[in-house]
Amino acid sequence: MSAPAAPAASRPGAGPVPPAAAWPDLLPAVADECRAVLLEGAGRDWSRRAGDLDWTCRQTLDHLALGLVGYAGLLIARPRDRYITLFASLDSRAPVPACLEGVGIAASLLAATVRDTAADVRAWHPWGHSDAAGFAAMGITELSVHTHDIARGLGLSWTPPGGASAAVLARLFPDAPSGHDPSATLLWCTGRIPLPGLPRRTAWRWHGGAAQDPAAAAPGG
Repeated sequence: MSAPAAPAASRPGAGPVPPAAAWPDLLPAVADECRAVLLEGAGRDWSRRAGDLDWTCRQTLDHLALGLVGYAGLLIARPRDRYITLFASLDSRAPVPACLEGVGIAASLLAATVRDTAADVRAWHPWGHSDAAGFAAMGITELSVHTHDIARGLGLSWTPPGGASAAVLARLFPDAPSGHDPSATLLWCTGRIPLPGLPRRTAWRWHGGAAQDPAAAAPGG
């Protein structure tokens, strides 16, 4: 187990975390980009594996929608030590474009919840009780890495947007290696690719706790 992490502001190489007001707009912007690239592959075989995951591309899309709604639910219900009991799934019979619409709805629900949540609110997550900005960053991470997974499975070339990746690294991965493209670094942090001089990670986790909270010191994987 690694030593407790220091607060983000004191970690060498950690970029500035975007202000709270920026996250509700950043999240749907990333969702729009993710939906656009996946729409290009709507007519391809979605029963193929998504990247190196055990899920198919279609199952991964369902997981993505479920996660975004789940993060909104955690911010609303604020359970102390568990996930919420609401599970939002996409219609298994719906065509891919309609399912992508569902992902956009889920991202908008999370963005609206983040916008309406007070700065001092904390909600449970197994990787650290987090504030609204943290849940927005988690949502962007889910969108980015799983869109990358699905795009690989469909034979599409896509990398997450650089600005959003940099924001997520500052909020959730402040101990990420410096000197690399932020999109590639995010994919490395989440075990998707190697970086020059750094092998692909086989275990990982983000620092979900708000920077000023003790939960932010949860060790990474």
